[in-house]
Amino acid sequence: MAFLPENDCAPIVVAYEFGLYKKYGLDVEIHSEPSWKRANDKIIQGEVDAAHVPGMLPFLISLGLIPETCQCVTGLVLNLQGNGITISRELWRLGVHDAATLRDQLWEDRNKKAYTFGVTCPLSAQYVLLCQWLRSAGSPPDTPIRIESVPPEQLFPLLKLGYLDGFCGGEPWTSVAVQAGIGACVATSASLAPLHPEKILMVRKAFAEQRADEHERLIAALIEACFLCDQSENRAVLCQLLAQPQFVNAPVECLEPDLVGPFGPGGSHIHSLGGLNIFHRCRANEPNPAKAAWLTGRLFEFLRWRTRPPALNRAFRPDIFRRARRLLPEDLRSSLDAAETPKRARSPA
Repeated sequence: MAFLPENDCAPIVVAYEFGLYKKYGLDVEIHSEPSWKRANDKIIQGEVDAAHVPGMLPFLISLGLIPETCQCVTGLVLNLQGNGITISRELWRLGVHDAATLRDQLWEDRNKKAYTFGVTCPLSAQYVLLCQWLRSAGSPPDTPIRIESVPPEQLFPLLKLGYLDGFCGGEPWTSVAVQAGIGACVATSASLAPLHPEKILMVRKAFAEQRADEHERLIAALIEACFLCDQSENRAVLCQLLAQPQFVNAPVECLEPDLVGPFGPGGSHIHSLGGLNIFHRCRANEPNPAKAAWLTGRLFEFLRWRTRPPALNRAFRPDIFRRARRLLPEDLRSSLDAAETPKRARSPA
C-alpha cells in the first residue's frame, strides 16, 4: 500500500504499527511515495493494490483528466480537512496577512514579478481551497498567479529558496515552514471549507470486485485505525510514530500543532472542530454522495460543465464501506456510533 508523507497518512501507519492488518487476516506492506503521481502510477500499473491519495483523484482518472486511465474506486474516506495556506515570510513582512492584502500586493507588484503558489495535486481539494482563498478578495486584473504541483516534502524547501511565494498543503508542512521562520499560515481548510473530504483509500475497480473480501477487510482495519487516530489520548504517540523517517519524516514538534494542538491562527475555530485533521468523527469515513458532490461540484466550477458525466457516479462506493463496517466487532461498532460529533460544524459529509 502506498501513502503520501502528510499527517493524514496516520490511519495507514497506525493499522500497520498496531497490528490491525494482521487482526483482520491481512499481510500488508506500506511505503511512502514522494508524490500523488507516483502513487497513482503504481495503482494504475498494478504495483500496489491500494493507495492513500487526494479525494479528487478517482474522479480525475474516470474523466480522463490525467494521462493514465484505469477505473478506480474508493470505499473509504481517510480524513476530513487538514490543509493550510502558507505564505512566505517576505510577503508577511510586506503586510500580506490575508487575501485582501495579497490582492493589494499583487497590484503593487504587477509589473515587477509573477507569483507562484504550490499544491500537492492539481484540481485537488488543496487547489480548490487555494483558488477560493485567492478569489475571496477579488484578484486585480493582469496579475496572474501560477499554481504548480509540488511533492509534499518539497513545499517547505521551495518556499525557503524563494521558488514558491506560498502553498496550500497538508500538515505538517505548514507547521514546518512556520516553526522554521520561513512561512506564515494565513488560512486553513477548517475555516475555508469545514469538514471537506481530503484523502481517500483508492483501489482499482478490478481489485475491489475480484478480491472483494480482502478489500473489505482492509477497509475494516483502516476504519478501526481512523477511530484510534481520533482519540485524544493517542495523539502524542501518533506524533512520535509519524515523525519516523519511513513515515512523514518531520520533527515531532511540527506534527503536534495539527494532531495535539493548538494550531496557529484561527486556533479557536479549529479547536471547536476537535483539531485540523479529523479521521473518524463527523461521519468522516463513509464515501457518501454528499462528499462526492462536494468534490465534483468543485470540478464543475473549474471546468464549467453543464451536466454531470455518468462516470462520476461510480467512484465513491458507500456500499463497499457498509459491508466493510459490518466486519468490525460489535462493541467497536457501538463505540464508533457513540463518537462525538461537533454540533457547530457544517459538513459536506
